Amino acid sequence: MAEPVTASKSSNRNSTLIRYFCSKYQGINGEYFLSNLNTTLSSLRHQLLVSGVTRYATARTLLNGESVWGLASCRGYLSTANCVACFDYAVAQLKVCGLGNGAHAFYNGCEVRYGNNNFYDDYTKQAGIVMCGNTTSPQAADFRKATDSLLSDLRTAAPKTSNFYAASLRRISNGNGTVYAIAQCNLNLSQIICEDCLDSRYTSLGACIPGTTGRAVDIGCFMRYSRTPFFRQNQTTDITRLLGDGDSGKKGSVIGGVVGGVCFLLLLLAFFLWRLRSESTSGCKRDKSTGLTELLQDPARFSYDDLRVATNNFSDLHKLGGGVFGEVYKGTLKDGDTIAIKKTNMNSAGGKMHIDDELKITFNVHHRHIIRLLGYCRKGPLLFLVYEYMENGSLHQFLYGDKSRNLSWRQRFEIIFGTARGLAYLHEQYHVTIIHRNLKTTNILIDNELQPKIADFGLIRLLPEDKTHLSTRLAGSLDSVYAAPEYAIHGQVSEKVDTYSFGIVVLEVISGKRCKEVKDDDLVIPSLLNHAWDLYESGTHLNLMDDRLDPNEYSVEDAKKIIEIALMCTQSRVNERPAMSDIVALLSEKSLYEMPPVRSTFHEYNTEIQNDTY
Repeated sequence: MAEPVTASKSSNRNSTLIRYFCSKYQGINGEYFLSNLNTTLSSLRHQLLVSGVTRYATARTLLNGESVWGLASCRGYLSTANCVACFDYAVAQLKVCGLGNGAHAFYNGCEVRYGNNNFYDDYTKQAGIVMCGNTTSPQAADFRKATDSLLSDLRTAAPKTSNFYAASLRRISNGNGTVYAIAQCNLNLSQIICEDCLDSRYTSLGACIPGTTGRAVDIGCFMRYSRTPFFRQNQTTDITRLLGDGDSGKKGSVIGGVVGGVCFLLLLLAFFLWRLRSESTSGCKRDKSTGLTELLQDPARFSYDDLRVATNNFSDLHKLGGGVFGEVYKGTLKDGDTIAIKKTNMNSAGGKMHIDDELKITFNVHHRHIIRLLGYCRKGPLLFLVYEYMENGSLHQFLYGDKSRNLSWRQRFEIIFGTARGLAYLHEQYHVTIIHRNLKTTNILIDNELQPKIADFGLIRLLPEDKTHLSTRLAGSLDSVYAAPEYAIHGQVSEKVDTYSFGIVVLEVISGKRCKEVKDDDLVIPSLLNHAWDLYESGTHLNLMDDRLDPNEYSVEDAKKIIEIALMCTQSRVNERPAMSDIVALLSEKSLYEMPPVRSTFHEYNTEIQNDTY
């Protein structure tokens, strides 16, 4: 290791540079690498701005074959503003690495790393970088005892916290001051590796004591102590509960069991009292989310007789299709308006007490690329949802069904772009986050202008809790081919579930092939996604394009970019998938029509410092 590079003093003490490294390897395509680096850094910065209490972000961009992984981590005591400021300092410093395919900067308050390989599980077990202060405590023995005890406790406690971070302080015996310290691991590490990494940092800091300050940092984790406070006392972690031995743990379990049993009995009593009260009233009570809907417009109510007449008593001749959410019928109202009616048996589904609120939330969604809910009707256990009618049917029918036609490149791009905008609205622009969970070509409808409209959004919110993810009973209905692995296997839900499904849809749109089965040169390939990844890894992903497309309609760069965006969406790690708003930004770039020179914000910084290499 070379000597650490120390930056000049800054007004922001958290942005003091400890050390940075640049990769020596330069064998990359500069234009594409810088473009992807800029996208990755922008994503990291955006995540730090909106991440709340977790100052940690990862991102990956793989456009044009030059993958860039990125990681940013701030110390847990930093505010959002200081975290982002530290990140900006790090990006500015790493500008000197130029076209090296990796770089890493360590600061007091943060670290930033990028590279063209997946380094998220990396950590160092060696001593790493150790920075000791020049001042020795006058009470050397007492200071050593307090500091060593505090650091030892933190290395034990931090891996047991949800964010792998702990901060605490300890009084030096005889009232001779206080020691402040933190321990932190990157969230991509396992708990065992975090413990191993912090053990190394703890051991290396022993060489600093009785010096009044010490920092030990390297890939994976960080520890720091000081006699001077560098975080507020109200930012400490309660580590006492994380340090108990086996006996105390058993005692805690017994106490917890007793307390838990009492609480359970109280909850049962409260439940029965609530049931008695609710049975004495005429309607169902709304849940705590009612306040979110008080200012929303109530959906229109249709009479059952009007819907029955509109569909000729729900005749099979009017039936458009069906699925897990019920059957869909085409209807014509007395005034001549054509509607689509979804018939759902809420009794068999168990129903939800807050269905009125959910319908109100769904009814007030207004977007160019989202199907419009016109109203509803209830009759006994049946719920009828009335939607605007799309004569052209679904995207699935356009690609493979009875309405199949050869869509042009421009038409396909508009369908992809419109779907992305609709999902971004549901995720981030509507006042309540709505996650579709079942996006696929059959519930993307096409209007008369060949624009997409997302259907069936929000319907899973109406199902009972035991049916809101891909259970065994629903796996055949909620198409597992489109489902993100964390949702299909564990039922874990986030906006990135829709991002994954969107990626599968994009692959279908540009290839004209079904996601379940691909035929290529008379060979049957089981998965379109696997086929696309194989082509990408061999550098031949342009072969995924639909043979019916006129190559003169699109540029090779545009086609590759769309494929790579789709693959970004289908990455197995949830945090490596972009948000739908980021996808909209990528699709909005002029480069999809022209390929202008890329101006990377990574090169907008101008600092003059020396660099180490590794």
